[in-house]
Amino acid sequence: MTVAVAICPLAGAGETRFRGPATVIDGDTIHVAGRRVRLAGMDAFEHGQRCRDGAPCGRIATVELKSLIDGRPVACESQSKDRYGRTIATCRTEAGEDLGGWMVTNGHALAYRKYSKKYVAEEEAAREAGAGAWARGFDAPWLYRRGARK
Repeated sequence: MTVAVAICPLAGAGETRFRGPATVIDGDTIHVAGRRVRLAGMDAFEHGQRCRDGAPCGRIATVELKSLIDGRPVACESQSKDRYGRTIATCRTEAGEDLGGWMVTNGHALAYRKYSKKYVAEEEAAREAGAGAWARGFDAPWLYRRGARK
């Protein structure tokens, strides 16, 4: 199944919609159509981050996203750029699965409430179900990056 994606230019910023095979960089960043893409509205565990039980939650997040999409086409819609020059976008598999929503639903990422409320319901459901890192205990990725580790 192929997803048809219209390409709509955004003045001075390139295309707002793009598609192509995706390569996973980490749990919330992919490379697609020549762009480094930060998945919008969610924050995955950092690559070296461990859950409180010692499990490598950051590596698990990356592996899980790879199992969903690595090398397969995704369709993305960009929203902006971040301070590192990455495109902030919502991306979907050819079957229509929202990558950010899938990661949060499966407990490999959190809703990034600082920037979006998009995945709050998915996060609450994952917490209640004990999905992924919710079963292990963890520090939020934004706290881990700041060094506020428990």
